[in-house]
Amino acid sequence: MLSRSSFNLLNLEDYSCVGDRARIPRIMTVPGILTEFEEDNIAGHGETETDQVSDVVSSVTPERRIIVANQLPVKAHRDGETNKWVFELDPDALVLQLKSGFGPDVECVYVGSLPADIEPSEQEEVAQTLLDKFRCVPTFLSQEIQNKFYHGFCKHYLWPLFHYMLPVTLTHGVRFDRVAWQAYVSANKVFADKVMEVINPDEDYVWIHDYHLMVMPTFLRKRFHRVRVGFFLHSPFPSSEIYRTLPVRDEILRALLNCDLIGFHTFDYARHFLSCCSRMFGLDYKSKRGYIGLEYYGRTVSIKILPVGIHMGQIESVKSSIKTAKKVQELKKKYEGKLVILGVDDMDMFKGISLKFLAMGQLLEDYPSLRGTVVLIQIVNPARSRGHDIQEVEHETRKVAHEVNQRFSQDGYEPIVFVNGPVSTQDKVAYYAISECVVVNAVRDGMNLVPYKYTVSRQGSPELDKALGIDGNESKDRKSVIIVSEFIGCSPSLSGAIRVNPWNIDSVTEAMSLAITMPDNEKKLRHEKHYKYVSSHDVGYWAKSFDQDLERACKEHFHKRCWGVGFGLGFRVVALGFNFRKLSVEHIVSSYKKTNSRLILLDYDGTVMPQASVDKTPSKEVISILNVLSGDPKNVVFIVSGRGKDSLSKWFDSCKNLGLSAEHGWLTRWSGDSEWETCGGLAVDADWKKVALPVMEHYTQATDGSCIEQKESALVWHHQEADPDFGTWQAKELLDHLESVLANEPVVVKRGQQIVEVNPQGVSKGAVVESLITNMQSRGKPLDFVLCIGDDRSDEEMFEKIASLVVNPSLRGIAEVFACTVGQKPSMAKYYLDDTVDVIKMLHGLEAASSQVPKSSGLGVSFETSV
Repeated sequence: MLSRSSFNLLNLEDYSCVGDRARIPRIMTVPGILTEFEEDNIAGHGETETDQVSDVVSSVTPERRIIVANQLPVKAHRDGETNKWVFELDPDALVLQLKSGFGPDVECVYVGSLPADIEPSEQEEVAQTLLDKFRCVPTFLSQEIQNKFYHGFCKHYLWPLFHYMLPVTLTHGVRFDRVAWQAYVSANKVFADKVMEVINPDEDYVWIHDYHLMVMPTFLRKRFHRVRVGFFLHSPFPSSEIYRTLPVRDEILRALLNCDLIGFHTFDYARHFLSCCSRMFGLDYKSKRGYIGLEYYGRTVSIKILPVGIHMGQIESVKSSIKTAKKVQELKKKYEGKLVILGVDDMDMFKGISLKFLAMGQLLEDYPSLRGTVVLIQIVNPARSRGHDIQEVEHETRKVAHEVNQRFSQDGYEPIVFVNGPVSTQDKVAYYAISECVVVNAVRDGMNLVPYKYTVSRQGSPELDKALGIDGNESKDRKSVIIVSEFIGCSPSLSGAIRVNPWNIDSVTEAMSLAITMPDNEKKLRHEKHYKYVSSHDVGYWAKSFDQDLERACKEHFHKRCWGVGFGLGFRVVALGFNFRKLSVEHIVSSYKKTNSRLILLDYDGTVMPQASVDKTPSKEVISILNVLSGDPKNVVFIVSGRGKDSLSKWFDSCKNLGLSAEHGWLTRWSGDSEWETCGGLAVDADWKKVALPVMEHYTQATDGSCIEQKESALVWHHQEADPDFGTWQAKELLDHLESVLANEPVVVKRGQQIVEVNPQGVSKGAVVESLITNMQSRGKPLDFVLCIGDDRSDEEMFEKIASLVVNPSLRGIAEVFACTVGQKPSMAKYYLDDTVDVIKMLHGLEAASSQVPKSSGLGVSFETSV
């Protein structure tokens, strides 16, 4: 096995020899680092010794997940006496809680940064302590990189943009900074390097979390082409109009596509991501048996849609605590006779706290009877970033609260109560327990688990019931009301919540009034619905579901060969079947020279003519090549195209020996002097066009940028110039519409590359191939060479037909068969060429070989017969 240090990550490499790859042991000389010497040593040993090492390792840790997040799930502080760092696990950390979804035999290794600045002289000792005690691998970023990466690019640029806030002016947000972006990339590289130190790429799964690490998958995929990588985005993914304003939009999107599975909280977020892939890269998703996937250079990138849940065990444990009960008693006494509405939010610009306060003021204005009774308690968690925008939000929030309190306060009554954080989970549960309603009023939020925690807390416990003075009969009637913004991730899952537009103050006010006056029975029903969902869709359920989908997404990894292509953040892996390889010019020319009865079939658009060309007239170079090839008496050369006969006749008028097949095989002529013949000698029956054409015209009028192409045998609706999303949508509708109205007609309706086409039954490029080959074989001069090249779905019919004919016992075996697709993509063909440039280069090779052979009587155009 090659030493990993010898891999050139920017060149095309084939790592198809799966059986020869040694496993990387988890027993390391230096913690977290596998030396090249050890790796080469293992690779050099025989099969038995390698198996022995593998058996020992797997018996200790049979499965492992590497969880990567911006911050490790630990708390850190210095011991006052020893001045040493002291660490403990953070039970509130999501990446720690998700372990509950894995089996007891799964080991989790955590990679991330620490919530403290560690001096360089202490880093080695700290890293060893964290690895030994907590299975944590810290990433030590310099203070400069950390500030530019996290506070600069992540929190002040990327995070606002993902929450739909564009820096339109210098005073409204932070604009793109190339230096901050470079720090973001550098930080992602550090995280990736730490993963590479501990990963066994053939067995471990890597799960990356959130927008801080969106380009990290590219670094991992460069190093290990078959690495198993999942990514979950905990923030919103903005609409394509917002995302495409990113100057580095391509780099980030391609990096995400280097994952095997990408997770989102809601369908909206996933839909926006898929729309970006479609509009920017022309990638269309497919849904199969409930799974959504994107085909990307031979790999399938799966899409997961499932909102995260809470850790039920943690909340239940806190509810059972005596300390929590005491806090509940204290709060109950403090707010005796008051109806408590609760808010729990971070101090940031998107949580809508000031809008919530305005609604509270409006409530007291519109309903005077509620003054002195209703209290809004707002718990404010510390801001996760710093800067002028945070200061502005805090100032505005306190100003609005002060104005409402100044206007409606009474002796012993303050309508808005600020509780400055941090507030412990224990105290928050106590506040949840005494609150009749919780208001989550964010103008945009990725998920927000406050309503889930509130619901579980309101379910109560014997300890809380006692503290609240609830007897046995009342304990059965649990009640809760949730007011939730329609712009946050948890909203779709809370079907019993009162959904509001946070920008509409009147709407939020009415929701508060409804929550206060709602009958107890309705509160009970809403609570039961929410509790049933939250308790069954906890963080463990979410983690297990994601992990299972990640395993499913990676199961084909070692069934394909992989090549790395591209530079920098444009890197991606091309995954192809073991029998699918690039067509070598030398190989085909060698076979070409040895054969005497050849059939060459060429598609036109996308094969010898680039798809992007505006002028579709063939170049002099192409005409010259075709004249030489078709002039060789050992060759029969055909252009097999979907285009009409008039265009093909005009373009190839100077190629007298060239055969043409137009309209996907409906019309065929064997040479320039031959007559056009219909498929099977059938006459054109155009009655169905009277039905189909008005339908297509209707969709053309309704879809800007679309058009209709009328052929002798077919009708084609093109939408390549239409809006990508709308065009695809309309194409699906048109397909269904045409299949319905043409159900009893002798035609076939099918989708193509940005087209919907209606053809007569039995007409296809595959039928052309079958007819040509069988006719030539029946003439007593069997073929010994077939070359077929195409680029789209219709050409797959040719490849499939050739494959079936080759193994047909009724036909004599064809010695050399070259079915070749244009572009590296899944195909029925066994060969590929990258683009039209490669096709022309290959044809030049055949042209040169034909030019060297003296002409004599042969096969030329002697097979004119009906097809």
